[in-house]
Amino acid sequence: MSGQNIRGTNLQFFLARAEQARVEAEAATLEHVRDRCRRSEAAWAALAQRAERSEQLKVAEVIRKAQAPSE
Repeated sequence: MSGQNIRGTNLQFFLARAEQARVEAEAATLEHVRDRCRRSEAAWAALAQRAERSEQLKVAEVIRKAQAPSE
Protein backbone atom coordinates (compact mmCIF):
# COMPACT_ATOMS: atom_id res chain seq x y z
CA MET A 1 0.00 0.00 0.00
CA SER A 2 1.42 3.38 -0.94
CA GLY A 3 1.87 6.27 1.50
CA GLN A 4 -0.93 8.21 -0.16
CA ASN A 5 -3.41 5.39 0.45
CA ILE A 6 -2.34 5.00 4.07
CA ARG A 7 -2.84 8.71 4.77
CA GLY A 8 -6.18 8.70 2.98
CA THR A 9 -7.22 5.64 4.94
CA ASN A 10 -6.25 7.35 8.20
CA LEU A 11 -8.29 10.41 7.29
CA GLN A 12 -11.29 8.27 6.42
CA PHE A 13 -10.88 6.34 9.68
CA PHE A 14 -10.80 9.56 11.72
CA LEU A 15 -13.88 10.91 9.93
CA ALA A 16 -15.75 7.64 10.41
CA ARG A 17 -14.96 7.59 14.14
CA ALA A 18 -16.13 11.21 14.49
CA GLU A 19 -19.38 10.33 12.74
CA GLN A 20 -19.85 7.27 14.94
CA ALA A 21 -19.35 9.39 18.08
CA ARG A 22 -21.86 11.95 16.77
CA VAL A 23 -24.46 9.24 16.20
CA GLU A 24 -23.81 7.79 19.65
CA ALA A 25 -24.19 11.25 21.22
CA GLU A 26 -27.53 11.74 19.50
CA ALA A 27 -28.73 8.35 20.72
CA ALA A 28 -27.48 8.74 24.30
CA THR A 29 -30.13 9.24 26.96
CA LEU A 30 -27.72 10.12 29.76
CA GLU A 31 -26.20 13.59 29.71
CA HIS A 32 -22.73 12.49 30.81
CA VAL A 33 -22.64 9.84 28.07
CA ARG A 34 -23.76 12.42 25.51
CA ASP A 35 -21.02 14.80 26.69
CA ARG A 36 -18.40 12.05 26.50
CA CYS A 37 -19.47 11.20 22.95
CA ARG A 38 -19.32 14.86 21.93
CA ARG A 39 -15.81 15.18 23.33
CA SER A 40 -14.85 12.04 21.43
CA GLU A 41 -16.35 13.44 18.24
CA ALA A 42 -14.38 16.67 18.67
CA ALA A 43 -11.14 14.75 19.24
CA TRP A 44 -11.61 12.56 16.16
CA ALA A 45 -12.57 15.59 14.06
CA ALA A 46 -9.42 17.39 15.20
CA LEU A 47 -7.31 14.38 14.19
CA ALA A 48 -9.00 14.37 10.79
CA GLN A 49 -8.31 18.08 10.33
CA ARG A 50 -4.66 17.58 11.23
CA ALA A 51 -4.34 14.65 8.85
CA GLU A 52 -5.92 16.65 6.04
CA ARG A 53 -3.71 19.68 6.72
CA SER A 54 -0.62 17.47 6.82
CA GLU A 55 -1.53 15.97 3.47
CA GLN A 56 -2.04 19.43 1.96
CA LEU A 57 1.37 20.55 3.22
CA LYS A 58 3.03 17.44 1.78
CA VAL A 59 1.42 18.01 -1.61
CA ALA A 60 2.49 21.67 -1.57
CA GLU A 61 6.07 20.61 -0.73
CA VAL A 62 6.13 18.11 -3.61
CA ILE A 63 4.91 20.83 -5.99
CA ARG A 64 7.46 23.31 -4.64
CA LYS A 65 10.30 20.82 -5.12
CA ALA A 66 9.12 19.97 -8.64
CA GLN A 67 9.10 23.64 -9.59
CA ALA A 68 12.50 24.41 -8.03
CA PRO A 69 15.39 24.79 -10.46
CA SER A 70 17.61 21.73 -10.76
CA GLU A 71 21.07 21.95 -9.28
